[in-house]
Amino acid sequence: MECTVRSGTESLWAALGGDPALVDRVEYGGVSGLLPARLPVMDLARATVAVCGLAAVEHAGAAGPVRVDDGAVATAFVSERHLRVDGRAPVSFAPLSRFWRAADGWVRTHANYPHHRAALLAALGADGSAEAVAEAIGGRPSVEVEEAVYAAGGLAVAVRTPAEWAAHPQGREVAARPLLTRERVGGAAPRRRAGGPPRVLDLTRVIAGPVATRTLALLGADVLRIDPPGRPELADQHADGDVGKRTAALDLDRPSDRRSFDELLDAADVLVTGYRPGALERYGLERPGLVTARLSAWGDHGPWGGRRGFDSLVQAATGIAVTEGSREEPGALPAQALDHGTGYLLAAAVLRSLTERERDGGGRLVRLSLARTGHWLTHGLPRYDPGRYVAESDGPLGRLRHAVSPVAYGGGPADWPRPPGVAGADAAAWLGA
Repeated sequence: MECTVRSGTESLWAALGGDPALVDRVEYGGVSGLLPARLPVMDLARATVAVCGLAAVEHAGAAGPVRVDDGAVATAFVSERHLRVDGRAPVSFAPLSRFWRAADGWVRTHANYPHHRAALLAALGADGSAEAVAEAIGGRPSVEVEEAVYAAGGLAVAVRTPAEWAAHPQGREVAARPLLTRERVGGAAPRRRAGGPPRVLDLTRVIAGPVATRTLALLGADVLRIDPPGRPELADQHADGDVGKRTAALDLDRPSDRRSFDELLDAADVLVTGYRPGALERYGLERPGLVTARLSAWGDHGPWGGRRGFDSLVQAATGIAVTEGSREEPGALPAQALDHGTGYLLAAAVLRSLTERERDGGGRLVRLSLARTGHWLTHGLPRYDPGRYVAESDGPLGRLRHAVSPVAYGGGPADWPRPPGVAGADAAAWLGA
């Protein structure tokens, strides 16, 4: 485990521009075998949490080790499932947020928010029953449903195989981009807020962004989340994602609220956004010395650059759902791992940006996407390949393929000295006797 997870941590820490020597401070432990999947989900989880811890100790100037406990990591990656509000379990997915059979495959929808549900039903010409939605989707090709629902402002994607996603224009765009981008913006002088914690303005929702900002709140930041008055966060998402923060409602199209927001932004150290690319640009969010972290589903570039999306939809579109299940019956990761992993990576990027800003000045712009994290999961982390641990040889029984021995040491044998022979055909005598 140490070798595999360390390689993931090293890869992420290098992408964040961190000092390679700090990786030696990470200690891994805890119960093994958690978050089982065909893809290396637990390795992604450990590595993203590890670099978040490294960025935290670097920024704080702390001297102790960074401890990554598998039990704590796995539990946090399904934090929304462990939530209880006065004993009540949360509602993770609405009834219309699921896989549906289409005429040529599958479609995954997301209709947790009322306005997304309304757009889905309008696009399909269906009432709110599952039967009506199933009938409307079942008679149409999956890509046709995808395009119709997105055109109506809803959320649905065709389930694709990994090969289909690799050939898709957005899949090619995602594959060509780095895991995250980090840019220095402007030449403001170095600064550290005297006598107070970093101020983080949080314009995010649904797991990834809130995970990042609740982590920053844990680490001492003053986090203020802003939502539009008419579209508050879902109650259970708020209870899970807004721990440690304060929340407020502002309508940025109302002059008085816009003035209040601008005053908050003028005094902020960090702005974290989780809306689709371009959605907030008209508000002029740039400020000298500001650390801006932009999170999106599909990335800023490509034909889907301006589309909304969620973890479950990214899994479906990028081939992860087929990898975890099959083309005939798509599956899902054991956690919303793209959301949670991107959230911890985003928090790490913000902390590293604050550290660099205090030293070198200037603002910072960081960009991350769920699709790029998904690409790193499927292509950037080592996966178990049994072919690496088998050998083939010819012998009396024919061409034999067998597992190699796990017992190995420097200078020791690489394989057995002979293949199995015909049963009972050897002399009953010691070699050389």
